[in-house]
Amino acid sequence: MRIGLYPGTFDPITLGHIDIIQRAMALVDRLVIGVAINRDKGPLFALEDRVAMVEAECDAIIAGTGGEIVVHPFENLLIDCARDVGAGIIIRGLRAVADFEYEFQMVGMNRALDASIETVFMMADARRQAIASRLVKEIARLGGDVSSFVTPPVVAALKARYG
Repeated sequence: MRIGLYPGTFDPITLGHIDIIQRAMALVDRLVIGVAINRDKGPLFALEDRVAMVEAECDAIIAGTGGEIVVHPFENLLIDCARDVGAGIIIRGLRAVADFEYEFQMVGMNRALDASIETVFMMADARRQAIASRLVKEIARLGGDVSSFVTPPVVAALKARYG
């Protein structure tokens, strides 16, 4: 069984994330969505809320395409999380060259820690390349319309958070 791990903070999950999840399903038999706790980033949404949002979006994907998706919170090293869930592939989404520089360093470190786990980069769909959770939160905080970047339930969660 090919198991892939798609890690991220998902604070909140965006249409860009959903695009990568849908496309990654074609590469693996089981996709584990690793929701990073990452206290250093100071997420807007609590871990439980982020997990619930990701699970809800993945339920819709599974209903439409089949396949197996598991949502797995983690706080350890990414490579250790991959081992914990049995993943042989780490899936990373790229939006721009700036993403690649950071990801390139991460791959090198992860390969040094465990060369048996491969990293696969997926370019964001052209319509989704500008979407970043950080920017979505900023737009929502300032009262802007984020409905073209996230699903309606996430829009509602952002409105509830920011009032």
